[in-house]
Amino acid sequence: MIPGVDNDSIVYLNGDYVRLGDATISVLDRGFIFGDGIYEVVPCYGGKPFLMDNHLARLQRSLKAIRIDAGRSTQDWQDLVLQMLSRSGATGDCTVYLQVTRGVAKREHGFPPSAQATVFCMVSPLKRPGQQVRQQGMTAVSMPDERWLHCEIKSVSLLGNVLAKQYATDAGVDEVLQFRGSHLSEGSSCNIWVVKDGTLSAPVRDHLILEGIRYGFLEQLAAQAGIPFQSRPITQEEVAHADEIMLSSATKEVLPITQLDGKAVGNGIPGPVYQRLRAAYDAAIEAL
Repeated sequence: MIPGVDNDSIVYLNGDYVRLGDATISVLDRGFIFGDGIYEVVPCYGGKPFLMDNHLARLQRSLKAIRIDAGRSTQDWQDLVLQMLSRSGATGDCTVYLQVTRGVAKREHGFPPSAQATVFCMVSPLKRPGQQVRQQGMTAVSMPDERWLHCEIKSVSLLGNVLAKQYATDAGVDEVLQFRGSHLSEGSSCNIWVVKDGTLSAPVRDHLILEGIRYGFLEQLAAQAGIPFQSRPITQEEVAHADEIMLSSATKEVLPITQLDGKAVGNGIPGPVYQRLRAAYDAAIEAL
């Protein structure tokens, strides 16, 4: 039994649909031994996937980047997501979590030639951000980004992200803003956005950040709302003097950061650019 989860929920594991409490893998699975795998999280509202094509395209990119052949097309992954939603009976807000590892093999660092990929999928409830955090915003602190140099891969090797989140917890705040040298990268598990004089900016999409699916989506919403947008290097000095700071992720959607390093961001309340993007985001969900 696993505390805090529904052990009777149905999950997918290597071709079988089983109870979560009965799902097991070998201790020699390379995801367990090496963190040799990737994952994806598809948010669903009212039981309907949101931006699923984008999430599954990134899943395929991550698999290709670390050379895992799961033997599945994008259509196969889509069918699995929809099948899991159907079997779970989910009609409310939830997430579909997909994880693929290189599989079970003798513990050797090189890729095993005969290993079969391990594929796991589950559905979990999604608690959307409440009105309080939308209206008051989140708190954050700055820290050095000490992770590896392939952050564009959505790897299950998330120790750096775990340590970053714990850094925030130890500091008594909600999130961290990480910096490579003097330039902004991202949060512990979210993209970061900066507003100055009405222009929305985000770090360059390269190997130093995981390009969230909301990155392109918020860029699209900004264009529709007439909000100028720039993808560019952003210095720590610019962040410190920003009018607004926001974060985005599959589960947090888009939220304001109103305090950074103990100081108010702008006026210390969610700003007008955030409000416009928040309204457009909500409208897109309502349109599902």
